Amino acid sequence: MRVGVPKEVKPDEYRVAMMPVGVELLRKAGHEVLIETSAGISSGFPDEDYEKAGAKIVPSHQEIFAQADMIVKVKEPQPQEISLFKPGQIVFTYFHFAASSELTQACLESEIVAIAYETIKDKKGTLPLLTPMSEIAGKMSIQEGAKYLEKPMMGRGILLGGVPGVAPAHVVVLGGGVVGTNAAKVAAGLGANVVIMDVNLERLRYLDDVMPANVHTIYSDPQTIRDQVYQADLVIGAVLIPGAKAPRLVTKADLVKMKNGSVIVDVAIDQGGCIETARPTTHHQPTYVVDGVVHYCVTNMPGAVGRTSTIALCNATLPYALKIANKGYEKAAADDSGLAEGINMVAGRMTNAAVAESLHMKHQPLRTKGAA
Repeated sequence: MRVGVPKEVKPDEYRVAMMPVGVELLRKAGHEVLIETSAGISSGFPDEDYEKAGAKIVPSHQEIFAQADMIVKVKEPQPQEISLFKPGQIVFTYFHFAASSELTQACLESEIVAIAYETIKDKKGTLPLLTPMSEIAGKMSIQEGAKYLEKPMMGRGILLGGVPGVAPAHVVVLGGGVVGTNAAKVAAGLGANVVIMDVNLERLRYLDDVMPANVHTIYSDPQTIRDQVYQADLVIGAVLIPGAKAPRLVTKADLVKMKNGSVIVDVAIDQGGCIETARPTTHHQPTYVVDGVVHYCVTNMPGAVGRTSTIALCNATLPYALKIANKGYEKAAADDSGLAEGINMVAGRMTNAAVAESLHMKHQPLRTKGAA
């Protein structure tokens, strides 16, 4: 198979979808790898490293898409990339279709095979290709939240951990999954008073056992959410329903009762956001203010730490890329039901049930070679 790795074109995206070692392993398996010029430079991987590993360096974005059987990317395809797709081409990347009916429709019309990192599952039912970026985004959410609580950033002028004689900030984390757990750990480590909320009591019991004393677990329902966000200096939106649009947990009406200069970091923005007033932002223009509340809703938070994120992501994605290249997507999906859940669309058909339900589209189950 001919595998193409383009340079990311989304603004302020510094990750690359494959490291030189990925090229080496794909080449050993008998595949050809095309890398767009300078695709890895922002992550610390120059073209020379890819050439040494056996890649062919391709000078343009257009040539990568024209020549490759499978495109391996990081972020959802941008409009200028969708126009380059070929029917039947495999595209392996983060899609987050539930957040954008426009992206979904455009990809359906292109008749690609869309394999989404964020809906692939492992044998434990977890999301192995989403987890590393969720870990990074969770940690970054506190880093960014602490920054935007500073007065020059329109925040309340609060130091997250306080100092002796001065109370620390009150941090509310909505969701006890990977993002929320990492956010709570970092916030607690900085000395904040942290509340982590979830609807899964077993998860809350686990978090109550492993978290430090300044992290408190509270069951999540509309009333307790309101109670907590009104007290909060920093709110982290960390909810996830795999493949589906994020539920709206904080309304515009709630903002009026929040503290002036408080900060919301909506990490769920890739899936539409869990805050009613959330809208996508960029690293270049990361925040805006609604009713006195600072909103940080960057859709590619891990992209800012490209070196760390690229290594973490590629460690997780490469085994799947190899499976798809070695077997073809149909045989790979037939052999691995978790990988099959990552196949969101094939030749104009929506094959992922959660995405179809979120967008009110017809779901057509995946048909794979070797499947009954």
